[in-house]
Amino acid sequence: MKYKFTSIVYVAISVLALSGCNKYLDVAPKSSIPEEEMFSSETGFRQALTGVYSTIASRALYGDNLSMGFVSALAQNYNTSGTGTTPLFVPTRNYDYSSEQVLAYTKQIWSAGYNGIAAANNIIKFADLNKRILTEEVYQQVLGEAFALRAFLHFELLRMFAPSYSQGANTTAIPYKTAVDHYSVKPSTVEQVLTFALEDLNKAESLLIKSDPIINNTLDRRYKMNYYAVKGIQARIYLYAGNTSDAYKAAKEVVDSGKFPFVSKSSVAAAAGTKDRLFRQELIFAIRNRELKTWAEDQYFTFRASIDYRLTRPDADLRNIYEYNTVGQDDIRYRNLFEDNQGFKFPSKFWQTSTTTIDSLRLDQTVPVVRMSEMRYIIAETAPTAQEALDVLNTVRLARTVLALPSNANNLDRNFIQNEITKEYQKEMYAEGQLFFYYKRLNRNTVPFTPANLVFDPKFYVLPVPQDELEFNPNY
Repeated sequence: MKYKFTSIVYVAISVLALSGCNKYLDVAPKSSIPEEEMFSSETGFRQALTGVYSTIASRALYGDNLSMGFVSALAQNYNTSGTGTTPLFVPTRNYDYSSEQVLAYTKQIWSAGYNGIAAANNIIKFADLNKRILTEEVYQQVLGEAFALRAFLHFELLRMFAPSYSQGANTTAIPYKTAVDHYSVKPSTVEQVLTFALEDLNKAESLLIKSDPIINNTLDRRYKMNYYAVKGIQARIYLYAGNTSDAYKAAKEVVDSGKFPFVSKSSVAAAAGTKDRLFRQELIFAIRNRELKTWAEDQYFTFRASIDYRLTRPDADLRNIYEYNTVGQDDIRYRNLFEDNQGFKFPSKFWQTSTTTIDSLRLDQTVPVVRMSEMRYIIAETAPTAQEALDVLNTVRLARTVLALPSNANNLDRNFIQNEITKEYQKEMYAEGQLFFYYKRLNRNTVPFTPANLVFDPKFYVLPVPQDELEFNPNY
């Protein structure tokens, strides 16, 4: 692992290096504060955590690349084409991993991911060194969030740059970095990375269950790595590792908490200023980027004079995805999350507007990371009985105004249920980045809407580790 950090606060470097995020939650860490001063107060620790969230919210990660942009293009959510000098995501959706475009995106993701990890490691280090200056509750919150963020970022990098667990548990994957230094780290195997991440999440769980305000009240903590976000990421990782029993338990705890109710259909169908396009109350963990509109709407999801820049699919494809001609004509996702612009239908999730400037009430500037519906899909995939699986799946369908699947012998077949779960991921996670990793976990040998001249190959699920890392880390 190659790092170029000095004695200044690592997190501040990453925040200032990644544009558009320095106002995240109205805190702007300084790039010139020595570590000892930064971590000499509760405020300093909070600022350092804010820097990690800012890194995650940057365009390099969930602000764009790992959500609506690069990874959604890998999942074929868009049908961009063209041969111009800068065709938007065309090399990406063609899985041209030697192209300058793909190499640039992967380098951004790798660099930002490990910058965030370095910052989390610094917080963990100083939380113990300076524990005396923190109350016990603050110490538990700060340390819990930092452990969870470290696990989360490593898992994101693993999903991108290594084979899935089912296809290569013992394959060399990525370094799991737990110290802040300039030394390279031997890459761990896929299984080891998952083990380390779960260990960090278990530490976070034990800390946050005693200190996270979300446990005992309804305080809005969706923009923080809260206790239920930890359980949600545990569910993801357990499922990725084939541990269906623990995945089921973790996801069920989130759903059974009752803290993330389904969005009301009236909120989704409301006028533009109050229309809830992101189903906000269902978000377990989300990030906020105040500059989101400048690319999500102005660059990505409106017509830009040329077919080369249309991040959409033909309406016929969308009707196919949402089963418009059979059960999906009233699906609130199809009816309310796509809108016409100059004769083309665009995903409008990120057109979100807000009529208030109060952060806790805003609907905009948000990107989903972990959804309650995903937890229900995990339950459906891992439930002990097919009947429970079908019932849970139907709960989401009915909330989206899609007819429930009747309980009969055909519908209680596990293969049938998995196919229906796949359809739900395609509908629910459109332009959010999770679909590509769902396909990867299941090692699907086809991806819908792959360009006609291209045969999909499962090797496309593993993105290339940046050349800089290969050159400067002799452990590969």
